[in-house]
This record gives sequence, C-alpha cells and structure tokens, in this order.
Amino acid sequence: MSTARTVLETEEHQALRAAVAALGKRYGRDYMATVIREGTHTDELWAEAAKLGYLGVNLPEEYGGGGGGMAELSIVLEELGAAGSPLLMMIVSPAICGTVIARFGTDEQKRTWLPGLADGSLTMAFGITEPDAGSNSHRITTTARRDGTDWVLTGRKVFVSGVDIADATLIVGRTEDARSGKLKPCLFIVPREAPGFGRNQIDMELHAPEKQFELVLDDVRLPADALVGDEDAGLLQLFAGLNPERIMTAAFGIGMGRFALSKAVEYARTRQVWKAPIGSHQAIAHPLATAHIDLELSRLMMQKAARLYDQGDDVGAGEAANMAKYAAGEACVKAVDQAVHTLGGNGLTREYGLASLITASRVARIAPVSREMILNYVSHQTLGLPKSY
Repeated sequence: MSTARTVLETEEHQALRAAVAALGKRYGRDYMATVIREGTHTDELWAEAAKLGYLGVNLPEEYGGGGGGMAELSIVLEELGAAGSPLLMMIVSPAICGTVIARFGTDEQKRTWLPGLADGSLTMAFGITEPDAGSNSHRITTTARRDGTDWVLTGRKVFVSGVDIADATLIVGRTEDARSGKLKPCLFIVPREAPGFGRNQIDMELHAPEKQFELVLDDVRLPADALVGDEDAGLLQLFAGLNPERIMTAAFGIGMGRFALSKAVEYARTRQVWKAPIGSHQAIAHPLATAHIDLELSRLMMQKAARLYDQGDDVGAGEAANMAKYAAGEACVKAVDQAVHTLGGNGLTREYGLASLITASRVARIAPVSREMILNYVSHQTLGLPKSY
C-alpha cells in the first residue's frame, strides 16, 4: 500500500521505520503465533530489538538510550505491529516506566534502571488499575504510609501486564498530604520478589505472550528511595507516564490494523470467485479504502501527540494523546473486522492469522482507558462542557 507519510517524517525517521519493518518481517505473525501456542515469551525478538537500539530509542543517551522520544518509539512499535509481531511490553517498560524515571527519578534510580531498560536486560511493569476504580485514577485505594524512613504499601491492582517477567513494577499508590490531609498519587518501584508482593495470573480469552495479573500488596515494605520523584508532584509525574502510554497504545492499534488490512488487500487482489478478483468490487474495495484512511488519520494524530510530548507540552500532548488513542482504537477494530469479512470463512482460520485479532483489537479500545472516558475528557477539557459525574 502506498503512503504519503514521507512528507511528514525526517530522513532519520524514515530510515528507522524501514529498519524496524525489516526486523519485524524476519519474525512476523508466525513467530508470534508460535510463542503464544508454546506459552513462552518473545525473548528473541526483544533481545534483537534491544541490541539494535530500538527498545531504548526514547531514553537519554547518557544512560545508553537513543536520545529520542515518543516519535521514535511509536515508530518502532507500529512497524513491529504492522509485521504481525508487536511487543506489548514496549508500552510499559521503556515508554511509561523509562520516561517517568528519566524525567523524575533520582540520579541513583536513573543509574540503576535506565541502562537496563534501554538495552532490554531489565523490564519494569506498571500497576495503576484497581478492581473498584477502573479508569478513575482518583479512586485508587492502594495506600503508602511512612514507617520511619520506610514506606509501607497496601492494596490491590488488576490487569498488570508482564509482572512475571518484569524485574520490578512501578506502582501508583496514594499518600497523605501532610498539609491538607488529602490523599495524593505517588509512584513506587516495587521489586518482583519483595516480601508481601503477591501475584495471580488472570485467565484471559485474549491470546498474547504477555500475561495479565492481579497484584496484592500486603504491607510491602520499601526503602525511602523506592519513591520516584518529588512526593508533592504526583499528578505531574503520573501523567508523564500516562501520555506516552496513550501514544504507544495508538501505535499498537495502528500497527495491528495495518497488519490486518495488508492481509485483506493481498487476498482481495488475488481471490477470484467469478470473473475478476473480489477486490475489483466496490463492496469489498471501498470498506478497505475507508479502513486505510482511518488508520492514516490516526497516525497523524499520534504523530502530533508524540511531537507535542517530545517538545515538553504536557497539556497539549494530553489532549492529542487521548484523541490519538481513541482514533487508533476505532480504526484498528474496524480494520480487523473488515479484513475478516473480506476473507470470509478463511478469515476465521488459523492459517491467515486474523481471527485472534478480533479479540486483540479490542485492547486498543478498552485499555489503558476506555473510549467513553476519552470522550468525557474531550467533552470536558476541550469543549468545556459540564461534567455528569
């Protein structure tokens, strides 16, 4: 499929996109399907992407990263997804945790974590969602209290990706403000084997290499230096991680949508039922063209969000990142749905690798924040309409 994206991207970005696409092609959907079927992890692809400098492309050069930002990291995830082999932990480890530590961590935290996150030898999960809070981060009940110089965390988290393979989890808790008495968000690095830090795998219909977990923090005792950043800058630090998460989820959805669409286009060009390939019929061609347009529009908003974030405009990036995530989620679901319909019965076979995406594509709509909450955000923050809650 032809594209006009080269007008908007630098030569460096074009070269990065081509190089990652070549890496993705060497692995592809067959590799991902094998990993899922065998219940293993994407260790080989993760290691090669790390060796080539793709995993840490957004992290500071002084800590072994590429010195880029979300613009570069989103290209990596999108192209791997378009090849059929996305790395979900890229959203969590370098994009969320790496960004938060790079921006707000102490010198010791940066030295401890960033080189490993950049070269792929360390991974970090991210725990924010709770059973009774959902998308409402203001209802988080995981609390952190001081005990001497230590912190003690208590609470529960759900739908935390990759805890079994992550060296630590960046946990969003709440501490009491000494001046107001109100609870405020704070972020803590919790090592995987910390006493009292329990995990239970959630049985998901979603087939992916990355497993989902419920976490229980039962009086997890942490040293003072487990706190990331300033205790009084919780919301700023939190959204420094959530905006990249939305940008990268958009990249995840766009990549998946492109993969599905490419399969459908290839099939429609060659599949012949009557006298001509089915792609010559407008009932087949037009929905595929619409899916392509929607994916391209989603990428434009994702690129805008990445640029604003990389330029330090957190407010502007917040609006654009939410819009990009919404648009990409919708475009992804529609592209996958149309691809399956284009192939008909073949779209449900394991051979073509599309059926499993029917479930997977919903991730971009649901996580890390539902499309309804994004619509709430836009209606309140952008349009200035009153809240209903």
